Amino acid sequence: MNTHEIKTKILVADFSAVICAGIHQIVESSSQFEVVCTTTDPLQITHMSGIHNPDIILVNPQMVDFRKRGFMDKFQSDTGCTNIVAIIYQYIEPEALKNFAATINITDNEELIIKKLQQCIQITLSEHTEGNELTMREKEILVAIAQGKTNKEIADMYCISVHTAISHRKNIVRKTGIKSVSGLTIYAVLNNLIDMKDIE
Repeated sequence: MNTHEIKTKILVADFSAVICAGIHQIVESSSQFEVVCTTTDPLQITHMSGIHNPDIILVNPQMVDFRKRGFMDKFQSDTGCTNIVAIIYQYIEPEALKNFAATINITDNEELIIKKLQQCIQITLSEHTEGNELTMREKEILVAIAQGKTNKEIADMYCISVHTAISHRKNIVRKTGIKSVSGLTIYAVLNNLIDMKDIE
């Protein structure tokens, strides 16, 4: 397995099963992406994120409390995902959309949707913060993330709370500037923290 085979994992959440299926088909037309889960139930987003550890969540803003102050921090903390992309097919105030990493409009064609998702990943990989060394615990958790462990599994492995596991994960993202699991996996491999053979 080489680093080019690591796919960006995507969770799609919308009230419409038809929208979910359509986005699923479009996203998987690119070999760079894999849809790991779709859901039409807003209450399942956090649960499914914990199971599948997506690098990007495509979500209808109506499924989350997008009008509340600080909603994005809470949503990212709850899901453990920092790349949140809005699926838009009705009017939403432009100010509210600034909280999302990107927006996908229902009128966007396949090429534009893929391009927007690729830009999310490229921005994530290029946002490195220099001079921030990972602690030993953060390196251990980074290895667990690269192995595909969920926040709950990481919490159980190190006898910490899920909240603490998410906090460590956020610190890793802040220090490395890398938000996607695939990007963190590549970082771990390039920094000799894990061998490719140890990645599922």
